[in-house]
Amino acid sequence: MSHAQITQPLVSLIVPIYNVADYLEQCLASIQAQTYKNIEIICVNDGSTDSSLSLIKTCAALDSRIVIIDKPNEGYGASCNCGIAAAHGVWIAIVEPDDYLEPDMIATLINLIDTYGGEKNVDIARSAYWRIFDKQKNNLAYKKRFNTRHSNTIETRIPCAYKGRVKPKKQPCTIDSAEQLLLHHPAIWTALYRKDFLATHNICFKEIPGAGWADNPFLIESHCCGARIVYTDVCLYNYRENGYAEATLFAQTHPTIPLERWNDMMDIVDAHTITSPQVRDSLIVRGINYAILTNNALIWREKQGINDTNDQQARTLLTRSFNRMDAQRVFANPAIAPFGKALFAQARGLSLPKENRFTRSIYLIKEGIFRLKNDGIAQTFKSLKERH
Repeated sequence: MSHAQITQPLVSLIVPIYNVADYLEQCLASIQAQTYKNIEIICVNDGSTDSSLSLIKTCAALDSRIVIIDKPNEGYGASCNCGIAAAHGVWIAIVEPDDYLEPDMIATLINLIDTYGGEKNVDIARSAYWRIFDKQKNNLAYKKRFNTRHSNTIETRIPCAYKGRVKPKKQPCTIDSAEQLLLHHPAIWTALYRKDFLATHNICFKEIPGAGWADNPFLIESHCCGARIVYTDVCLYNYRENGYAEATLFAQTHPTIPLERWNDMMDIVDAHTITSPQVRDSLIVRGINYAILTNNALIWREKQGINDTNDQQARTLLTRSFNRMDAQRVFANPAIAPFGKALFAQARGLSLPKENRFTRSIYLIKEGIFRLKNDGIAQTFKSLKERH
């Protein structure tokens, strides 16, 4: 049954906005162009100092579905919470203002929800997404020309890292059957969330300055506490990014953030007594990756002659984080690189077991084949170069 054959539930799209004038028109236009029309567009201006607010007002004058909330700067998490509190929809979506949607994103997710019993049976509907890289060349990726206010350029669109990997045996499912959603970018904006589900479980964003990786704990709290999830492997969202280099630069400037957010995730898991091996293993992989990112940032900062309270706090976080990880799970996981295991063993004062080269090799071969097929040759080698 298509969504056109039943009463269309209102969908509230929350757009937290801070100084994104270059991309905001494209983002809002993609929301306004949704084939699913029963939407409200809640634009939360988080104290922007550029022309973002003016652009929102211009759009709102022509579209009564746009609601403007103008407030002082408080950060991404507070802006999302503000939008959710103001939303009237049955379903909630988060749209980052420098990204854009496929025209049928909302319609496809509503149809997916309807297919599996509607809001009585579904809490979250998720999709795959496109990774957007501007001004790159990759012969095996899908290229598309687009216009912003200031440019006419070529973008490279690459499927997200979990496309083709999320294969629940039945739907709706719990996160145990879709653990790939925990292993990669949180991608919380690829989803519709049932508002009553968020309210009943007191699920909200952590309110911290700036972006602060507030999506990390929100992912765990929303997905891992019994949520009934439906998933489509169609790419419906376009996420603009700069690859691993972006995370590296962020960690060099904010060395405490990655592991602060990882510990927030672990706090949620512990508070809800979540013992799922899939969730625990996924969080360990993420934790080791964040620890490597933090360690590399500290090395870089030391070379730059930087050593302040942030560095001291980051070192404390490294120790605390490693102490929260089960050593057996760390050493047995083929997805964790030998360097990560060695860093963990050193911090814990443990003997480093001999690496099972066979299982590690099998993992790397499978991962390499997948990435070449998914990302293309150029992007795969670019990613490897950035990480080494």
